Amino acid sequence: MKRGLGTQLRHLIELLDGALSAAYDSEGLDYRPRYSPIMRLLNEHDGLGIGRLAESAGISQPAATQTIALMIKDDLVSSVAGPNDRRQRVIHLTERGRALMPRLQVCWQATAKAAATLDAELPMPLTVLLDDALHALERESFGKRIEAAHAAATKSAALSSKD
Repeated sequence: MKRGLGTQLRHLIELLDGALSAAYDSEGLDYRPRYSPIMRLLNEHDGLGIGRLAESAGISQPAATQTIALMIKDDLVSSVAGPNDRRQRVIHLTERGRALMPRLQVCWQATAKAAATLDAELPMPLTVLLDDALHALERESFGKRIEAAHAAATKSAALSSKD
């Protein structure tokens, strides 16, 4: 049986995230792969709002909020009230977060090299394919594509039932 798109994507994420988690564990790092986009951004521009972090990382604001909550529990980042709007939260690396950066950067370099070897085996680099897929879905969402396919199937079924 051919695996569906969702099943394939979940399996790909499991394989990639599982290997990343194992690599962090082998380095003695208590760290989740999902933290990396936030850590990278805060390493470059410490003191960013959640909205800006989400947008720059290419993730939804709820996903960023959830990830940051986990990172606060792991003492990697802190959240303080914004200077102009006390309701807005500004996220900073903690001392522990800053101290982990050199070790994380070594892991990220190894990950980039591993990704390059994977890309070399594929007919098209995975990152290019994923970017192309994301752009296509920005032009027309998967939901709209499902609606169109459903409408076509319904029309086809109605026509064949008249025969």
